[in-house]
Amino acid sequence: MDTAQIEGLIGMLAVLALLVLLVLPSVIGIAHDRRIDRQIREAEEARREHPEPTRPARRHGYLTTTVTHHS
Repeated sequence: MDTAQIEGLIGMLAVLALLVLLVLPSVIGIAHDRRIDRQIREAEEARREHPEPTRPARRHGYLTTTVTHHS
């Protein structure tokens, strides 16, 4: 290999390295989204197979007070 071919090879490798650096975050994000989608699907299937019993609505008794400053 002569100098021109080595420079061409180095340039090509540099371009490929930059391409990988630009594409890698997108690929990681896509893989992350697919994993989350799979987990959501599995949770929905598990909920269909084993539904939670419904509980009656609870009434909350609230106590309100008025605070005044006495001199």
